[in-house]
Amino acid sequence: MLNAIFANPIYKNCREAILCTIDLCIVLLSFFLAYWSKVDFNLQRLWTIDLMHIIVALIVVLIVYAISFLMFRIHQSLWKYIGVVEAFRIGLSVFVASVVLAFLIIFLSMNSFYISVVFVAGLLSILLMFNVRLAYRLLRKYTVKPDRDMPKENVIIVGAGDGGYILSKEISQNEKMNVNVVGFADDQRVNKVINGQRVLGSTYDLPELVTKYQISTAYIAIPSATKAEIRRINDICQSLKLKTKIMKEADSLLEDESAAKYPIADISIEDLLGRGEIKLQQNEIGSYIGDKVIAITGAGGSIGSELCRQIVKFKPKQLVMIDINENSLYMLEQEFNRNKVHGLMSKDIQVISLIVSIRDYSSVNQVFKQYQPEVVFHAAAHKHVPLMETRPQEAIKNNVFGTNNVIQACIKNKVSRFIMISTDKAVNPTNVMGATKRMTEMLLQANGDNGVTKMAAVRFGNVLGSNGSVIPIFKQQIAEGGPVTITDKNIIRYFMTIPEAAQLVLQAGFYADKGEIFVLDMGEPVKILDLAEKMIRLSGYKPYEDIDIVEIGLRPGEKMFEELHLSGETRTKTKNNLIYKNNVMGITVEQVEEKLRTLSDLLQKDADTEVYRETMLEIIKDDRRAIG
Repeated sequence: MLNAIFANPIYKNCREAILCTIDLCIVLLSFFLAYWSKVDFNLQRLWTIDLMHIIVALIVVLIVYAISFLMFRIHQSLWKYIGVVEAFRIGLSVFVASVVLAFLIIFLSMNSFYISVVFVAGLLSILLMFNVRLAYRLLRKYTVKPDRDMPKENVIIVGAGDGGYILSKEISQNEKMNVNVVGFADDQRVNKVINGQRVLGSTYDLPELVTKYQISTAYIAIPSATKAEIRRINDICQSLKLKTKIMKEADSLLEDESAAKYPIADISIEDLLGRGEIKLQQNEIGSYIGDKVIAITGAGGSIGSELCRQIVKFKPKQLVMIDINENSLYMLEQEFNRNKVHGLMSKDIQVISLIVSIRDYSSVNQVFKQYQPEVVFHAAAHKHVPLMETRPQEAIKNNVFGTNNVIQACIKNKVSRFIMISTDKAVNPTNVMGATKRMTEMLLQANGDNGVTKMAAVRFGNVLGSNGSVIPIFKQQIAEGGPVTITDKNIIRYFMTIPEAAQLVLQAGFYADKGEIFVLDMGEPVKILDLAEKMIRLSGYKPYEDIDIVEIGLRPGEKMFEELHLSGETRTKTKNNLIYKNNVMGITVEQVEEKLRTLSDLLQKDADTEVYRETMLEIIKDDRRAIG
């Protein structure tokens, strides 16, 4: 029935007028009840009033109330979402109308008896108007929701704070979510009532609650929870064989079109690893990025693009995005254009996309000369270990000589600050890629005290979801039905989410001075076998039964364990407890130039692959003492 009313063209075209008429009828009823109560519900007293006086009085009342309702726009609110704000606006509009009517009574020297009628009628109007809206919500809930006769799965919401309350309201109002919320689980609010649902127990009581209420699904709605807490709750749910989903974050709700239907999503491995929000010194980062010209090499890559996303939050004057990959650069530019249109990014930031190869010094120098960047983030590099083993000369050309080109262009064009992305594979490398990245650190430290450009490198381990990361490979293998392949069952890696890494790079950039290497605290190392098993379970399968895990052996140049520090490096803590500083090693410009000449000669000779590899690993072996 309600569907038919809402679909009626008359209702659609005249909705506000209809709702206003209903409220004015409520006002008339309230005045009748208020006056009747003041005469002790004596019907005979009603017939003694002059009819013309009644009509004039009611017309004045309706006009005053109608104007007040229009002023506070109470009919523009959707009754489906009636809440505190709408109730306040109703109360305020009725109060204003009552005060105006009271002044009219005083001005016209009428009996003060009518002032009490006005305010009693006002209270009744507020009560009835609010309750009519609540009645509508209940009626809509039980008559409009589709598929109400279909069997519903029992769901428990883990978290009875703001997130749990918002999620429970969304479930009750979202016509697409056909689930039955049996209650909440929360460690701090046991036996409390949230949105009409009881907190049945703590997260540790979930085993008993699942059995008692036949729960099949758990929704985690704790935005403030740490990754460790999410992992603990997920492990409990997995042990109980519960389907587990997590409430989407606010930015996901805005960006994801499907979030309009379902404000929850399957738990991803990124939800369980990493440490979530990083506390940054916003004023420090803003001091060297805000209203400045910022250039990023490798801007289209996973780290480079996330750096761009984080940088625009600090409102630079210009963002110069440099990459050799036109597709990724174009897509990032379009993303920023959409964000400007939707008000998610300042329109004052000028975004410039440039196709430039860092191997070409003249091109890099030309760009820096034209745009005069004040800060350069260098994220461009070849990073895939096995591929660089087969073509080591490409790693040398791009990572070593390309980085040297960017460093020299920064110094020549008086760039204020240069921050380079390094990797844990640069520590005691056993592969060409790691050796080239160690060489770039040596280039940085040799040129660090140049008197023009402050320089630093930021060293960290694997990044979840980055290009070439094991995570997307595992996801694809699981989607294809397996098997999931791992190199060795005992291999261990450090992991960090892309936003975490980018945020810490920005913070470390503030500390840059004379070529220091900043090392990010990567947290606890993760066993790749455990990661594979967890991802299979998150996808709803059983490891070794539904999807097998196969060991294929270490790839060329791959290490069992990654390290974050060289033996000769001295480590000190910065103000941020997730960032450590390795003091500059005693490496001179002459020494690195000699190494560059050796590599250049090899490239001229077009040496064999093994010669490149042996030479690259040899020239980075010199031990240096830390200075400064």
